[in-house]
Amino acid sequence: MSSTRLSFVIAADPPARLDKAIARDVPEGAALSRTRLARLMADGAVVVDGAVASDPKARVAEGAVIEVTVEAPEESHIGAEDIPLNVVFEDAELIVVNKPAGMVVHPAPGSPSGTLVNALMHHCGDDLSGVGGMRRPGIVHRIDKDTSGLLVVAKSDAAHHGLAAQFAKHTVERYYRALVYGVPDGNDPRLRGVKGASFEPGNVLKLTTQLARHRTDRQRQAVLFQGGRHAVTRARLVARYGAPPVLAQIECWLETGRTHQIRVHMAHAGHGLVGDPTYGGKRKLPRGALNEAAAEAVSGFGRQALHAAVLGFEHPVSSEMLRFEAPLPGDFADLLAVLAA
Repeated sequence: MSSTRLSFVIAADPPARLDKAIARDVPEGAALSRTRLARLMADGAVVVDGAVASDPKARVAEGAVIEVTVEAPEESHIGAEDIPLNVVFEDAELIVVNKPAGMVVHPAPGSPSGTLVNALMHHCGDDLSGVGGMRRPGIVHRIDKDTSGLLVVAKSDAAHHGLAAQFAKHTVERYYRALVYGVPDGNDPRLRGVKGASFEPGNVLKLTTQLARHRTDRQRQAVLFQGGRHAVTRARLVARYGAPPVLAQIECWLETGRTHQIRVHMAHAGHGLVGDPTYGGKRKLPRGALNEAAAEAVSGFGRQALHAAVLGFEHPVSSEMLRFEAPLPGDFADLLAVLAA
């Protein structure tokens, strides 16, 4: 396997830790994260002033000569599959796709093929990130199998690190459309009594909790207020359906991006998503609130009514601000049309 040797010098005022100092001063084009550097140190691939350095916490002085040997990335074991993709944007660094509902993002037990990654392996060919030592698409965020909408995927190492940093800092713009049971309105006294729920100007519902895996069902997430990971979702009412209103279309945006975040947060607020088999369930709607066609369309909707409609971020290489919008897919648009009729 071929390799590349990088050689550089530690600049003035280095951080206290060796891994931080190297991450700061390594040539930008190398796109080596601290995590990758730690693995390289463990493999004996980092040399400081002629001696192998394996302790990422070690101190390093200004002027120290660093040599890092980086092996060429291995080919991924994930197979390329000729699956059509709805490409919204693509350049040498990244690709933005509009994922259909029903497609898993990454192969996993139970879904070894037919995934977005399999499709990207075929579409991108050799133009893929080698982050982590494996040549494959750089998945920096995901949406659930049965959620439709926009995803950005890195093709280069630099794009992978740059996008991952933006997601970590919560600077990526992500808006979703959802159909929920009930009407999340600030005038509802019940909703104002839900722990973690508050309202901001413009009748914007804010849900602030911790999220973690459910204790007994590992496929689910659970709302906590101690432990877990911080999660913040905001939602704005777009339209009401029924007489009296029994359903609502909402626009949600994420301050954090946790697994199932919108789905579990809206269920916690008492407004589970239509069609969500895990958190929403099927509810009995008041007789006569919807006409027969609308009631049948709601009960027959076969997935969670959730669509990643807007994605905005700074291009990790050119620094250009990018923003993309994806229209509602046919099944979701048809459902809303029946409800509005």
